[in-house]
Amino acid sequence: MPGLTIGDTIPNLEVDTNQGRIKLYDYIGDSWTIIFSHPGDFTPVCTTELGIMAAYASKFAERGVKLLGLSCDDVKSHNEWIKDIEAYTPGSKVTYPIIADPNREIIKQLNMVDPDEKDSSGNQLPSRALHIVGPDKKVKLSFLYPASTGRNMDEVVRALDSLLKASKHKVATPANWKQGDPVVISPSVSNDQAKEMFPNGYQTIDLPSKKDYLRFTNV
Repeated sequence: MPGLTIGDTIPNLEVDTNQGRIKLYDYIGDSWTIIFSHPGDFTPVCTTELGIMAAYASKFAERGVKLLGLSCDDVKSHNEWIKDIEAYTPGSKVTYPIIADPNREIIKQLNMVDPDEKDSSGNQLPSRALHIVGPDKKVKLSFLYPASTGRNMDEVVRALDSLLKASKHKVATPANWKQGDPVVISPSVSNDQAKEMFPNGYQTIDLPSKKDYLRFTNV
């Protein structure tokens, strides 16, 4: 469906959450933020996902990243649901706010609608969507899953680390990259520039084309 996607600026919505009313821009501030939606409260996959997100909250905090959930039920329902989430994930607390969207308006503005999923009244439900938003309030990466497939939080962390690395250095991360692995130098960086930018050196892969575009380094 058309709507908010990578490179777009998210709207500065004012929303109700289980932690009070917030404006998105005020909440994000100068931080990276993960906004993630769920089809509904008291549903099995969503309960496992919010529990795992709570368990991973310290990993995101270490990276200076904020979390913001969204589910199409009201604040009272969210507060009751959190008890189940925390019981499912002992020792982990839901410290991040969860947006309430009982009228299904916010999910449309954030492009988090699942066109095939409807509740018993025929209302559209959120997709299992996740936007990683930069301090500039732009969407840097999006995951989109159907309601039947729970997300892999290790992949969310991995992708976030890639974005943070790329924002700090002129690099990209290769297939199956994980924190600590070599990265590739952007094609926009000349070899002379690369020598200055990466004083520890880099390795150029010898390819049949004899083009020296595949350069690995550690940062």
